[in-house]
Amino acid sequence: MTRSVPPTDVLQRTPLHALHIELGARMVPFAGYDMPVQYPAGILKEHLHCRAQAGLFDVSHMGQAHLRGVGAVAALEALVPGDLAALAPGRMRYTMFTNDASGILDDLMVTAQEDGSLMVVLNAACKTDDMRHLQAGLAAGVGAELLDDRALLSLQGPQAAAVLARFAPGVEKMAFMSASAMKVAGIEDCIVSRSGYTGDDGFEISVPNARAEDLARKLLAEPEVAPIGLGARDTLRLEAGLCLYGHDIDTTTTPVEAGLTWTISKRRRDAGGYPGAARIQQELRDGPARKRVGIRPEGRAPARDGTTVADGAGNAVGSITSGGFSPTLNAPIAMGYVAAALAAPGTALALDVRGKALPAHVAELPFVAHRYHRG
Repeated sequence: MTRSVPPTDVLQRTPLHALHIELGARMVPFAGYDMPVQYPAGILKEHLHCRAQAGLFDVSHMGQAHLRGVGAVAALEALVPGDLAALAPGRMRYTMFTNDASGILDDLMVTAQEDGSLMVVLNAACKTDDMRHLQAGLAAGVGAELLDDRALLSLQGPQAAAVLARFAPGVEKMAFMSASAMKVAGIEDCIVSRSGYTGDDGFEISVPNARAEDLARKLLAEPEVAPIGLGARDTLRLEAGLCLYGHDIDTTTTPVEAGLTWTISKRRRDAGGYPGAARIQQELRDGPARKRVGIRPEGRAPARDGTTVADGAGNAVGSITSGGFSPTLNAPIAMGYVAAALAAPGTALALDVRGKALPAHVAELPFVAHRYHRG
């Protein structure tokens, strides 16, 4: 489910807000913030530019939290199914908060620090609730602080490493899903991770608010880099088969249904010890009743969120959770949930688009191959 957001007259602004206006962005309310949905080039060109070169995203609306104290790792493990004890310093893991019914409260990125503390990135619309959930669930002696003094920039695309290396030599040698504190463009106290939300190689840079615009301008001055808004961020992540909280995952979906079992190590599968573990263990053993799948409409009409999915006989078997047009494939794509018996690639489906049953089929995910830097 989508979390409520403040009314538009009290929208928050990121440290790059003035720069977005200067660059001609079309601003929209998103998760309580005034955010750029696109720039003058448009979503299609922004998407293709990011796939071919490098795009700069402002993701400062996301929550950045710091967990510290003796037992921080064990305390957070009690709230998520991810194996955090196995994280070496400087390594990252994707996981999720689950509730007692195995539903997903939010998905998050966790990075282990040298001092035993953890850095956590939370979704913008969920971060207030997430912090309450964290603080209520953490053991005595472990504290969680939301870092309001830091912005977050994301540089994504096949040229991202070459560009960032001009400002932080050696960053190109970083492994995927690793993070390190470093100086970037002469700016102290930056934290750089090799990660992102596009399926391409790229980096996320946590930077003090006061220096965020300076860093963004320097990166945008490079010939390979263009500003990218929320519109292209969504089409890029959909091509990569990545979940959007509030659409593809929420409190009504389990990690197994969502195809996120790869995030749960054998130790956590066997031992449990987090909310909803019993149902997750049962679904791992017996299989879920439904599964998240890729769907390819057979035509040019895209199927949007909420579209009913039917089988060959016209029986409703699921629904679309994310859908749109793929600029890379020049065709419509979608993700959604269908009955497990119909989840095999190639299975024929029908989509109820504006009252018409349009043919479609189950497709392999991702739609566009990931290009993460594996070293």
